[in-house]
Amino acid sequence: MNVKERIDFLRKDLEDHNHLYYVLDNPEISDFEFDKLMSELINLELENPQFNDENSPTKKVGGKVMDSFKTVDHQYPMLSLSNTYNAEELQDFDERIKKIIDVPFEYVCELKFDGVSISLIYENGELKQAISRGDGTKGDDVTENVKTIRSIPLKLREDFVANFEIRGEIILPKEAFNKLNEERERSGLEKYANPRNTASGSLKLHDTKEVSKRPLDCFLYHMLGENLPTNFHLQNLEKAKIWGLKISETTKLKSDINGVIDCVNYWEEARHDLPFEIDGIVIKVNNTDLQEELGFTSKFPRWAISYKFKSEQVSTLLNEITYQVGRTGAITPVANLESVQLAGTTVKRASLHNADQIAKLDIREGDVVYVEKGGEIIPKVVAVEMKDRNLFSHPTKFITQCPECNTELIRKEGDAKHYCPNSENCFPQIVGRFEHFISRKAMDIDGLGVETIELLVKENLISDISDLYLLRKEQILPLERMAEKSADNLISGIESSKKIPFERLLYAIGIRFVGETVAKKLANHYTNIDDLMNSTFEELVEVDEIGDKIAESVISYFSQDKNRVLIENLKSHNLCFVAEEKEKNLSDKLESMAIVVSGVFTNHSRNELKQLIEKHGGKNVSSISKKTTFVLAGDNIGPSKKEKAEDLGIPIISEEEFINKIS
Repeated sequence: MNVKERIDFLRKDLEDHNHLYYVLDNPEISDFEFDKLMSELINLELENPQFNDENSPTKKVGGKVMDSFKTVDHQYPMLSLSNTYNAEELQDFDERIKKIIDVPFEYVCELKFDGVSISLIYENGELKQAISRGDGTKGDDVTENVKTIRSIPLKLREDFVANFEIRGEIILPKEAFNKLNEERERSGLEKYANPRNTASGSLKLHDTKEVSKRPLDCFLYHMLGENLPTNFHLQNLEKAKIWGLKISETTKLKSDINGVIDCVNYWEEARHDLPFEIDGIVIKVNNTDLQEELGFTSKFPRWAISYKFKSEQVSTLLNEITYQVGRTGAITPVANLESVQLAGTTVKRASLHNADQIAKLDIREGDVVYVEKGGEIIPKVVAVEMKDRNLFSHPTKFITQCPECNTELIRKEGDAKHYCPNSENCFPQIVGRFEHFISRKAMDIDGLGVETIELLVKENLISDISDLYLLRKEQILPLERMAEKSADNLISGIESSKKIPFERLLYAIGIRFVGETVAKKLANHYTNIDDLMNSTFEELVEVDEIGDKIAESVISYFSQDKNRVLIENLKSHNLCFVAEEKEKNLSDKLESMAIVVSGVFTNHSRNELKQLIEKHGGKNVSSISKKTTFVLAGDNIGPSKKEKAEDLGIPIISEEEFINKIS
């Protein structure tokens, strides 16, 4: 056996042993023997660099140090799931699906791992790229760190499809987490708070050798691509398992929503016996053709939902109720608590939401209260222990004046919140608007944080968002903690933000109810700020997914002179109020046509056909209605789609007929 053959043998042998140990939990050799083989391969590769392979098992040892992570686009958006908390809401989910599709279908129930989402891209059987969730549209390229995770194969076993993407969750098992904390304690270091945060932090380390020391694991649960093995979600996962990918044995098929509810009830208790943390169950329609037919809302897939387990609760003393002022002037009461451990973190403050919630629970200072993490993220007070209440305590009176500027609060009819109307002179509102404007998902201005914003406002250097673009280096250098380099970075960051695209600028200016998704819809539809400012209510509600509430808010915002002046000032500083010019269409042959694509095609992928539709002026839609122009159908078209098209008299055309139509 020559050197190349020995290297190839060792690589294959080590991958097989990795799979047996980390995926199948069935090792055939000892750790000592494994390490001996790995050591031999490392030495052979060092001595023979001509045989380098980026996906060699030696890459799992780490060794690269990165300055930063590159941000990349997701081919398929990584959307969140809508949450549900009881059986009734699961039944409502089932009913919503049955209103859209009227053929039999099954559900898949999966554990909702409490870790860090990851998307793995495989090309020709090799791991090509690993991307973190990020904001769902873009994520960080963390390929080198992910390569160190033993349960993620760098090369797949036989019979795989050429190109696909598979998503999963990187976790830190409980036992591994406890051992890690024991080691830190022995070294005199602060212990990590919880497995999820530790897994997330590990993935962001810049030294892959350090990542390789963390005992991370990964379960995969969703496959995407043009030519998947089957049209069924669970069967695709079973194929992935054969290729060497780690799929949880707990994933189960259920014939109806009652089976789903039984599964949820079982794991509500049994989750405590798992070797890793979960915080719920994910329920998906198994048939991927039906998934496509159900489609998506602006935020969530309609064919999947997350059932969240009841949150962990702890009791503690409520010392004081204080009040926060948000950027919109909304007043949020806050419970200041005796510090307590909750779901792996120390909690000292919790939201009381609004005056109605305080009155409903009769929350008072000095009470023993129960706190839980809403959706496992934000702590909130959910109950009061009445038997421990001081007999001389008094009901809480909600404040009537702003705690910051003393302005009388207002409360609009139908609104649960109180507001401070002094938007121009109330310090937290001014700072809040700037904080929103400079945030990562908005203008993402480097070198500018909340503390600097507060300093600039206090020094009267800024009061209006557009004032940022008037700042000069000599103005900010005298500020506290501001050095030459940080001043340069701040000015450079502000200048760079002028290139931020229209949709993010529209989100940044802070129109109520205009979040990231809505801003994108409006920017794509109107393409420039002037057309949006001059649009009518009737025109706005015609825009895809823009309802009455959003339309009213947009009209209200642009009806105010101060906001129109702000837009003009920002325009004068050359900010981008025009959408990027889209690539010119090849023709208008499909102008105003709404087209549904379904099935598997011979000469084009489904994505290519959808791109052709848009390039010829058409619009891709996910579900069939009376407004659908035609269905472009390949093999294995969803049966309910076919039946619905025939019932409504919608034409069904083939791939060949479609190509002739646009030629």
